[in-house]
Amino acid sequence: MPNDKLLIVENLKKYYPVTAGLLARQVAEVKAVDGVSFYIAEGETLGLVGESGCGKSTLGRTLLRLEEPTAGRVLYRGSDIVQWDKKKLKELRKEAQMIFQDPQSSLDPRMTIGDSIGEALLIHGMKSEAERLERVAELLQRVGLEPEHAMRYPHELSGGQKQRVGIARALAVNPRLIVADEPVSALDVSVQAQILNLMMDLQRELGLAYLFIAHDLAVMGHVSNRIAVMYLGQIVELADRTELFSHPLHPYTEALLSAISVPDPHQKRQRAVLQGDVPSPVNPPQGCRFHTRCPKVMPVCSLEQPALKSLNTDHLVSCHLYD
Repeated sequence: MPNDKLLIVENLKKYYPVTAGLLARQVAEVKAVDGVSFYIAEGETLGLVGESGCGKSTLGRTLLRLEEPTAGRVLYRGSDIVQWDKKKLKELRKEAQMIFQDPQSSLDPRMTIGDSIGEALLIHGMKSEAERLERVAELLQRVGLEPEHAMRYPHELSGGQKQRVGIARALAVNPRLIVADEPVSALDVSVQAQILNLMMDLQRELGLAYLFIAHDLAVMGHVSNRIAVMYLGQIVELADRTELFSHPLHPYTEALLSAISVPDPHQKRQRAVLQGDVPSPVNPPQGCRFHTRCPKVMPVCSLEQPALKSLNTDHLVSCHLYD
């Protein structure tokens, strides 16, 4: 386990109230993120994978205090940012940025690309317009665009170009950590590889650390050092990329891996088809949350929630099969 941990998350929770009636009384809670713990080391990519609705995006936003956590700690370089006030949070924005899933909705249609990127520079103290223009041109070239793109509006760009703008905007203030929320899911397959390779090149050049959120394990295998598998608000397995692909332990991880396409049409892969739908986070199942769909379910699974425990050096799993 590395000593150069940039971010440590401890028992992080994010619940949303469910209200009803004329007085809008709280009657339940949506447990979007429910007791998540992990770390991200300097310069590494931690992949976060799971089905839609499992809480991945909420976790990413809560890490950066775009959503206020319900409980838990987020230690950035040893300091708990959950306790920081607005003034100190402004300093965090220089260190940690986010790339959003939909490049179209994350850009203001009334602002030019140059203004969208330069806005962060102005907020963080670069008052000289000439310096901002120079920095914007440098950032655009770094992400594979031309300086002339600064004068265009979002509707004049393709999806891939908009996502490059999103990356440039995230890089504007020289962050050390970037939370990338499904940055290629809205793009054509032909463009996805270009954006992924760009992000990996920038990581090598600038020493960036990524939390890379996706629902596609094939993409995770391309970009991640370690991978965390999330199901219904909780991490059920976390391991090195090679270890996870070669030796998955949790039945949910096995099912996700079985869904990856094989390039060789003559090679057969046993597909693990999960029965039923993901339960509601308002009323998650008692015990192991995956037991209602698990092909290896045992009586204990519906009674006790398994702890996330280490089976070897850095391979964690939450499953009664290994008790």
